[in-house]
Amino acid sequence: MRIINTGGTFNKRYDPVKGELFVPKDDCAVETILKSLVIDIPVSGVVYKDSLEMDDQDRKVLADAIVRCDEKTVIVVHGTDTIDLSAEYVDHLKLDKVVVFTGAMVPFHIDPLEATANLAMAIGYARNVKNGVYIVIQGVMNSFKQVKKNKSVGKFEYV
Repeated sequence: MRIINTGGTFNKRYDPVKGELFVPKDDCAVETILKSLVIDIPVSGVVYKDSLEMDDQDRKVLADAIVRCDEKTVIVVHGTDTIDLSAEYVDHLKLDKVVVFTGAMVPFHIDPLEATANLAMAIGYARNVKNGVYIVIQGVMNSFKQVKKNKSVGKFEYV
């Protein structure tokens, strides 16, 4: 198993000088969660953007990272606004792997509970499904085709 971190709200931190949230170019949030879970999973970082800023070139970079890694199970930490677009992009590759996307609506560094729960659920879910592309977030987990963000209420739902 490998975790590929792309940034998103999950990883955002507050810059007190600028007075705004930013996506750092590091894996601190994911690594901190893994230490608390006492789980040793390698982490690779790519892109490091808010998902609203991601484009198809960024998705290609992500897809290439998934293809290149030797592991057959990959967790992708991704921003929630376009998580479905990236999952669909990866699905078109028809990989012989389990790829589970997860994220968080609240930055880990503001409130670690949701990000920790979502990553822990994604890890457990990934260990128990067959090859395919999934979204696991807020207790909702299934094929990316059956899980969507309801932006009007700010939560993920089955469709």
